[in-house]
Amino acid sequence: MRPLMRLVLGLVGLVAILAAVAVGLPAHVTVARSVVINAPESAVFPYVNNLHRLGDWSPWKLRDPQLTMTYGGPEEGKGAQIQWTSQKRSIGTGSMSISDSNLNRSVDLAANFNNVEGTSAFEIAPSGSGSKLTWRFGYDTGSSPLKRWKALMLDSFIGAEYRTGLEKLKEKIEADRRPLASPTLSVTPPPPGVSSQPALPGGAAPSGTSVPPTGTPAPGQPAQAGTGAPSAAGSQTAGAASGAQTDATTTVPETTAPATPPPKKKSIRRRNQ
Repeated sequence: MRPLMRLVLGLVGLVAILAAVAVGLPAHVTVARSVVINAPESAVFPYVNNLHRLGDWSPWKLRDPQLTMTYGGPEEGKGAQIQWTSQKRSIGTGSMSISDSNLNRSVDLAANFNNVEGTSAFEIAPSGSGSKLTWRFGYDTGSSPLKRWKALMLDSFIGAEYRTGLEKLKEKIEADRRPLASPTLSVTPPPPGVSSQPALPGGAAPSGTSVPPTGTPAPGQPAQAGTGAPSAAGSQTAGAASGAQTDATTTVPETTAPATPPPKKKSIRRRNQ
């Protein structure tokens, strides 16, 4: 037998073996990825029900920032459509359209990824204090052996894309719900040796300092002797001196000055003429 004939017979045998194995492969393949988001179902649903928001977390947009997206139909809900085109062959072209929408529960779509047509869905379920979001893709291979072999690679191809997109969507939703931090005022302490209290006009004593009453000698000063009450100028001078010598946080106790005896009247002697 000639070598060429042997090669042809070998290829035919290989195809027959692959076709026989394909019969045992599943006719329907489902790829699913999930993520838990710290947000209620009502906060997650608008992000998957509005295809205009797909550009904020799309895994294909992350891989190709130059990805072109076009929209059709209503902005959200049943009938909304999106198509994208990329110059990267691994992304290629794709489209999704919403076929059904259940408030805060699920969104069903018809999807096409590089001519791989199937059904897709977003399913939302409560999970603790947050929500569990599952992104699914279903592919029917029919009786075609080639499609059944292609379906074996969907999990590694689409599954990785779905996981990346869900992680990005989780970050997006939680960041949008995070409250803005209030601004913090920073106070710079004064340098050493500089008083933090403002200077008071007119030599007034700082707050918390008790000024001795008029006529009362300052601590450490002898009482003034003389006749009559001290002048107003002397009282202000004594008050200013007392305020300067007293610390801002020290209260000077009031002291009682000893009573000054009234001046004796000079007796006027009348001369006897």
